[in-house]
Amino acid sequence: MNANTDPFTAPFGSLFGDQFTVATLDVGGDYTYPGHAVPLENFSLHPATHALHYGSTCFEGLKAHRQVDGSLAVFRLADHAARMVRSIAGLRMQVPDVDLIQTMIVDSVEANASFTPSAPGSLYVRPTLIGTLPIIGAAAAPSDSAILYVITCPVGDYFAGGIRPLTIHIETEIPRTTPQFGTIKGGANYVMALGPTLDAKRDHAADQVLFAPGGDITETGASNFFLVDDQRIITRHLDNSFLHGVTRASLLTLATDLGYEIEERAVPIEELRAWAEHGEAFLSGTAAVVAPVGTVSILGEQLQIGDGQPGTNTLRLRDALTNIQLGKVDDPYGWLTTIPG
Repeated sequence: MNANTDPFTAPFGSLFGDQFTVATLDVGGDYTYPGHAVPLENFSLHPATHALHYGSTCFEGLKAHRQVDGSLAVFRLADHAARMVRSIAGLRMQVPDVDLIQTMIVDSVEANASFTPSAPGSLYVRPTLIGTLPIIGAAAAPSDSAILYVITCPVGDYFAGGIRPLTIHIETEIPRTTPQFGTIKGGANYVMALGPTLDAKRDHAADQVLFAPGGDITETGASNFFLVDDQRIITRHLDNSFLHGVTRASLLTLATDLGYEIEERAVPIEELRAWAEHGEAFLSGTAAVVAPVGTVSILGEQLQIGDGQPGTNTLRLRDALTNIQLGKVDDPYGWLTTIPG
């Protein structure tokens, strides 16, 4: 990474720490990890590499935050590692020990600790698995060799402009992804939302697309969706049609302790129309954290949420989450893993 490059002005995820951790899986063996980070370098892959043809790849996304006392801590390390294990199992590939994934994350963060910007910046962490078997006749078989690695990115805000009200377009025809891949955090999942998102940016000046096939609200291309007012927080119940966000789960825990009534259920579009008159809406995710929604585009209609600005409940929940992530308050849930350096 160029030391003169500012993570708050560079595109999110375009800057990288100078070391990473790598483990390899050979056919008939187990994952081999040397036990330390190495200098970041390119891989050499055979043109027939399984991941390039049949999508045998998945990843995780989590963050390490500089604490108010100067230390560094990873947020919900165990939960992200466990979700990656589930994604790998969904690809029908050999699953590494969850402790190995956690160790590689910690080692990568520690090796790149100096790249971590102060709040509101953070060190974004991307564990990744790619199937490396060189074969193009295995569309119906998993790769039994792989590379597991962890890279890091010093980042600022996910959405350009920081905390601002977003414009969301609701897509009622196209689903977010397929049930087979809904809970797997892989490229095949995300690319399904790419076309509709680009179309919505072009046609509706939208920041994101909220997928609601048949009028049933699910999630955006990269975030879970919430409604909130002074009493309640409402979000779509979990099923296999979309990702089960770690930030989503964190916010529901915090909301419960703050006294909100929690409703995880189907959320029809008609309810969103009525909610807009008095309530708030926001997105959540590791990269975006909590992003307020100011305007929703529905079937050609521009619907303003509340006064169109970030709401007090949205900001209250965001502060409750980031205060724990940054070590400003006690962590009663054991969500932080302190990293040397």
